[in-house]
Amino acid sequence: MRKLLFAISVAAVAALTSCSEWEPVVNVNYDNVDVATPVTLDVNCTIAQLKAMYSKIGNPIKIDDDLIIGGQVCSEDRSGNIYKSLYIQDATGGIELKIGKGQLYNDYKPGQWVYVKCEGLTLGNYSGMLQLGYGRNKKASGEESGTNEDGENADDYETTYIDVQYIIDTHIFKGKVDSPVTPKVLTEDDLKANLSARHPSGAVMAQQGPDFGTLVTLKGLKYGKEVFALLYPDPDQAHDKDHSSNRVFLSEATWNITTWALTKQGMIKHLQAGDFDDASTGDNAHKVKEADLKALMIRKANAYAVSQYFKLGGTVVQVRTSGFARFADSEMDPAILDGTATIDVTGILCNYNGAIQFTLIDEDSVVINK
Repeated sequence: MRKLLFAISVAAVAALTSCSEWEPVVNVNYDNVDVATPVTLDVNCTIAQLKAMYSKIGNPIKIDDDLIIGGQVCSEDRSGNIYKSLYIQDATGGIELKIGKGQLYNDYKPGQWVYVKCEGLTLGNYSGMLQLGYGRNKKASGEESGTNEDGENADDYETTYIDVQYIIDTHIFKGKVDSPVTPKVLTEDDLKANLSARHPSGAVMAQQGPDFGTLVTLKGLKYGKEVFALLYPDPDQAHDKDHSSNRVFLSEATWNITTWALTKQGMIKHLQAGDFDDASTGDNAHKVKEADLKALMIRKANAYAVSQYFKLGGTVVQVRTSGFARFADSEMDPAILDGTATIDVTGILCNYNGAIQFTLIDEDSVVINK
């Protein structure tokens, strides 16, 4: 029976697509869908115990044991700032489930219990965050390298999406809808502790930080007057690490970006205004202000995520927003930008290459303190 299920799973994975750019989010509410009977499974593994199975970067863990985790939904993709993923957390920690479908808010409500049969799934790392998904096997699936919203190489991911309905139905089970998760308020010391977390073996493994992947609140963030964005003059060209001439990095300044992210229209507006003129390609061979390069970037403009830098005490917090989020074009309050106001934010705490990254649930996740 196991061999049969494995054969079915391998065939299903052949339908998986590689990581590709995010698409504009279309919100649809299904008011008359059948309500499935909530289930309760016997949990035999905590999320922290599952994450502790991962001990070496570059060595994703295929789960062969009959492990079942359970947790409450702590994320929502309605605003488009979280895409094709679901975060769940229990009393020990949180983790991202790479379900691979949009509009998950119709099926998984904040506070709802979700149970995952982990056998056959893969625990992998992406830039410091642990994700539970399906194993990447190009030879079996025919998958080729692709890019995500930021043009990052798909090969950087150790897992791929569980977007085949059969696999979803046999691994992820919906329980009762409970009260929404109460976000934990973290201090600067808490952030530092998460970044220096150790694996049970003793090795420094920030991926094991107990609050990563959970819903938290950070209070009193002060604007750092810096952004980071990775742009591609020609999105149709390869985006692997060897194509530095097709990358433009915006960093160490604000570049006049006063919105949470860059939509396609926002990108064109900045290019036409000359805001990015002094930015260079990754090989330092060209500047955006060159007529041919600027014309190319306007003609092939795309939406891009932006990390707006804030500080909690002396610790940098990158508030990252997708260019396809519904609030991407929302202007940040001038009092935030000039430093006369701080903000409190609620969302998912993430780790990006050893730095604190923060994902807002929606625009209401930001409270301004004037």
